[in-house]
Amino acid sequence: MKFRKLMQFAVLLTTITATGALLADRDGSHDDDHGSWSERLGWGEKGSKGEKIASNGLSATSNAAWKKECGSCHLAFNPGMLPERSWRKMMSGLESHFGENASLDPKTAEEITRFLVENSADQGGGRRSSKIAQSISASSTPLRITETSYFIRKHDEVRASVFQRKSIGSPANCAACHKGAEQGDFSEHNVSIPK
Repeated sequence: MKFRKLMQFAVLLTTITATGALLADRDGSHDDDHGSWSERLGWGEKGSKGEKIASNGLSATSNAAWKKECGSCHLAFNPGMLPERSWRKMMSGLESHFGENASLDPKTAEEITRFLVENSADQGGGRRSSKIAQSISASSTPLRITETSYFIRKHDEVRASVFQRKSIGSPANCAACHKGAEQGDFSEHNVSIPK
């Protein structure tokens, strides 16, 4: 009889704990690659400015000049992947942009800078952007997304030799493995690592 009551209590306690965990995650703070509880149910998310948030928690935002100028040489990286200070520093040094002269006319540079700053990781563009911003110390101004602790943690199981494959080239070539990278989708469900 004692054993039966103990088992009933254990089942009740497990049910309460599981229900509490599900309800606690309704705010979307669950940060795994499967999305928040509400996203898994298809509820989606809206950013602080009302913009659509991609399933990975980054703003699904775009700008024609950014897409044309930044996207002509590499993936036009989602602004929510770096904080405002990083984008400002990057845009102020385009004459020596990772070994290339990527200078722009002042009007275009100003438009792209404004777009990047308004949608940066620390401007509330989405759950994932907030996590990225929180992972970067206030004294740090990273210029490479691949050097942020968030990126490193999310890719810690990928060997350096994988990034060096001809089909990938470097950790900065997001689109090689993340087929939805251009749309801001970095879900691990859509990852396909090329040989």
